[in-house]
Amino acid sequence: MWERLSDSRVWLSAATLVATVATAGSLWFSLGLGLTPCDLCWYQRILMYPLVVVLGVATVEGRAAVSRTALPFVGLGLILSAYHSYLQATTAECTLGGPCAAVQWQSPVIGFTIPNLSLVAFGLLAVLLVGMWVRVGR
Repeated sequence: MWERLSDSRVWLSAATLVATVATAGSLWFSLGLGLTPCDLCWYQRILMYPLVVVLGVATVEGRAAVSRTALPFVGLGLILSAYHSYLQATTAECTLGGPCAAVQWQSPVIGFTIPNLSLVAFGLLAVLLVGMWVRVGR
């Protein structure tokens, strides 16, 4: 029992760290760099920010069953960030009427844009939560 508990806490701690870094990064882009989030960025933030609290509390309590709560947020975030990345790569206009296709920032080293980073974060969360679900149990 204790082995399962500590194993789930490792997975949950990693997921909480990913969600926290993604949240801090989004705040740095808007508050630190002064970039205005587009509509799709706001939707992705709405899906990421609560995960910090949900996963953090689940880590403290050792609740592996949080996957059932967190995975819908992560799945929607994956879809939105993939669509946002697709828009930036293929078009100059957003169907939402905002600047969603405009690249406001791009990593100088690997060339990722903000939606690409969001996609990586949601992808990591999906891997961690599904991995925990498979490894630790439902």
